[in-house]
Amino acid sequence: MQYGFVLPSGDATTAVALAQEAEAAGWDGFFMWDPVWGIDPWVALAAVAVKTEHIRLGTLITPLSRCRPWKLASETVTLDHLSQGRVILSVGLGAIDSGFEVFGEVTDRRTRAELLDEGLDILTGLWRGQLFDYQGKHYQVQEIEFLTSAPPPTLQSPRIPIWVVGAWPRPKSMQRVVRYDGLLPTMIDATGTHITPTPDDIRAMKAYVEEHRSLTTPFDIIIEGETPADAPQQAMDQVYPYAEAGATWWMEGQWSAPNIDSVRARITQGPPRVE
Repeated sequence: MQYGFVLPSGDATTAVALAQEAEAAGWDGFFMWDPVWGIDPWVALAAVAVKTEHIRLGTLITPLSRCRPWKLASETVTLDHLSQGRVILSVGLGAIDSGFEVFGEVTDRRTRAELLDEGLDILTGLWRGQLFDYQGKHYQVQEIEFLTSAPPPTLQSPRIPIWVVGAWPRPKSMQRVVRYDGLLPTMIDATGTHITPTPDDIRAMKAYVEEHRSLTTPFDIIIEGETPADAPQQAMDQVYPYAEAGATWWMEGQWSAPNIDSVRARITQGPPRVE
């Protein structure tokens, strides 16, 4: 099990300081929210990259439907090289109540899913650092004739790991997941309310991935939660059932933290490691 921390708020200077503290405290990853409008996570993570050495860096999550895939490809490959291969990209449809409509972004779920799939095709194609042609429903990319500004392929091989939000047990969503490198599980009940997956749910998802995934590269299952800062044993007891069920990352999401000092206190305590 590896352990990541999601920064719930703060500017780039705060991100650098807390990422350094997270690395020193033993966290394996440092992640930032990718808002419709707000602190740019890729700029902030570039600053983090030059001030840290081994902690993994990424977003949680990037809604690809509102990104230009070629711009995101440029940002991620640049950070991949700057960080010496420490980038993870997490993608999904995103929450439309986070500003999609206000800024004129696509809100239709089916269209966002189509944009997500085409965006992933373009990302992985451009990451190979070669001439690339793509003809989709929403995007058309022609081979680049001017290559003076083209970046090299990703430093990580075969590519930057891509974690995908998967709505369990929806087949279309899970079929997208198994084409990539990690599952960020979400479950929605009959009323449309998001519910937390249980360890048994994670076992079922893991079995599905093992049955349907043809890639032989490593695959991660990521669980997000909030553990108490003042009860280490309780925190470990909370994480252990998910580790035993097959989850490979625990993502500490301190979304209810009252202020940045509370976030820093949780970071410095360190991850709830399960031996």
